[in-house]
Amino acid sequence: MTDLSAFAVTQKWPAQFPDWIQLYSLPTPNGVKVSIMLEEIGLPYEAHRVSFETQDQMTPAFLSVSPNNKIPAILDPHGPGDQPLALFESGAILIYLADKSGQLLAQESAARYETIQWLMFQMGGIGPMFGQVGFFNKFAGREYEDKRPLERYVNEAKRLLGVLDKHLQGREWIMGERYTIADIATFPWIRNLIGFYEAGELVGIDNFPEVQRVLAKFVARPAVIRGLEIPKAS
Repeated sequence: MTDLSAFAVTQKWPAQFPDWIQLYSLPTPNGVKVSIMLEEIGLPYEAHRVSFETQDQMTPAFLSVSPNNKIPAILDPHGPGDQPLALFESGAILIYLADKSGQLLAQESAARYETIQWLMFQMGGIGPMFGQVGFFNKFAGREYEDKRPLERYVNEAKRLLGVLDKHLQGREWIMGERYTIADIATFPWIRNLIGFYEAGELVGIDNFPEVQRVLAKFVARPAVIRGLEIPKAS
């Protein structure tokens, strides 16, 4: 059995199964990327809920695996060279898990890098821009008298959805017939924009039928249904 006692995070969240991947997360659009990925690839893992209500993300234990105080993070007791590996940043974790499992990311160079480019499209565009729409539409930003920030981010969200909608024409998934980490990264954010952020009408989601088509397929996947609820509330 692997000894993880040297990792401070396991003092706050003890590992019941220390030979399994340890996931520290919350069911946010970024958090569920990793729980969905783990459900899809079938690697054994143990999920620990990082509560924002109690500021768990700012504790020394969590900062020991995620110095940017953001979820998700993982601790793999059997990383490269069979040594423990802690990782933060959801995109990096998706690539790592894909390589570890040999699933959902092509090994041949062209398809691999094309997949990674769409992962970066989500990380650098969809995630930050949709998050700003949520802030200015649903949270504290909605009280701002100046509506130009909201308009700016809504317009950029529309542009990004347009790029994706055009790309999806004639394709089953972002990479064509292959379901990949690019889909796992992207569609939780679109689901969140329409649902939790209540911004579907604001961004004109009905103008993006291809995005809606693939989103419906995505949320119907059994692994996605499970992953969207992990880690469960205690």
